[in-house]
Amino acid sequence: MNTRPHPGPEAPTTETRHRALREVLAGYGSCVVAYSGGVDSVFLAKVAHEVLGDRSLAAIADSPSLPRRELQEALEIAGRFGIPVRVVATREFNDPRYLSNPENRCYFCKHALFRELEPMARDLGYRVLAYGENASDVGDHRPGAKAADEFQVRAPLKEVGLTKEQIRRLSAQLGLPTADKPQMACLSSRIPTGEAVTEQKLRMVEEAEAFLRDQGFHDVRVRHHELGGALKGHLARIEIGPSEFERWQEPGLRESTVTRLKSVGYGLVTVDLHPYRRGPAPIAFRAA
Repeated sequence: MNTRPHPGPEAPTTETRHRALREVLAGYGSCVVAYSGGVDSVFLAKVAHEVLGDRSLAAIADSPSLPRRELQEALEIAGRFGIPVRVVATREFNDPRYLSNPENRCYFCKHALFRELEPMARDLGYRVLAYGENASDVGDHRPGAKAADEFQVRAPLKEVGLTKEQIRRLSAQLGLPTADKPQMACLSSRIPTGEAVTEQKLRMVEEAEAFLRDQGFHDVRVRHHELGGALKGHLARIEIGPSEFERWQEPGLRESTVTRLKSVGYGLVTVDLHPYRRGPAPIAFRAA
């Protein structure tokens, strides 16, 4: 007698989940996609446009926490694929709770975004707000999801079970240039929790990271630290992806990096011996 257990149902394939996403979006009738130019939101905006046409709109939040390069690239991608897009100024920098940089800073950022998008969508006749949270985000510390829940913003990628890896794979099939784009959290994530966010700090980070990307670095972050005690001023702690770390042996690269970052305003420049890792800068430097 065959005593082998009966196999359970097979997990949905990437293609099955892609079809499910299209069905969910079709059911919306119309929607506004919170668009950042990152892997998830570009994919969601592209599929929404394929399914809904002009009944979908991508809306990108513009504030000092968004690098100008990222804004330009996001608009170029939307233009290339015919995705309707609107730039929306958000006002999180008017909120002292955001500027104090608590652990749930992202809640105040997303709240400011959805507070702008909700009346805009309603006035323009769009039925649903959607954003790019995916199934891989489940279990992560994501304060922004709380704001999404409060505004009843849908997360269709997560609802149909699409993971980050699957979204990258489907993005490549659709010819999206973001298929292999690294994670791009906002500039405020470069400042340690509890240290105040200021526009000056974000400009310094933006210019420093732009320089490093111009040198060909792909996975890179510049963590901004305020020095105290006998060491006054700003410290830049550079994190580089593991595959790119050996490049620091190139002649002249370290010297040119130090020169450029000091011209931006950093008194000290260092490279972290740990490779780049997701999340905010966890360390605040204090000298006795």
